[in-house]
Amino acid sequence: MNVSNTPDTMTSPSQVLEKLRQQKFDNEFHWTPDGFTVGKGKNYQPDELEIVKVFRFEGESNPSDSEILYVIRANDGLTGYSQDAYGADSSHDDEAGYDNFIRQIPQTGHDQQLLFEL
Repeated sequence: MNVSNTPDTMTSPSQVLEKLRQQKFDNEFHWTPDGFTVGKGKNYQPDELEIVKVFRFEGESNPSDSEILYVIRANDGLTGYSQDAYGADSSHDDEAGYDNFIRQIPQTGHDQQLLFEL
């Protein structure tokens, strides 16, 4: 998978999500107080996950239209993403819990393995 987000490439969250879906990274990890879940009866803890790519999007007309997309791989092979509006418009009810959780997930150097042109 190759997702390019160079300054020359104006990619939207929906374009990246479509590419992720095509590459089978289409499970959405949802945060709960028990960990990340994709609704399949399992909760993942930070040490069971790795962030393999991060995309940040900033609104062209409004700085509050900011979004972040994490591409995630679980230690059991499940792949997917978690997304959040950041700043004042966060989409998580308990933002402190989500932020603390996501910061504990290690980021790995898979960028070269996850490249594709939009």
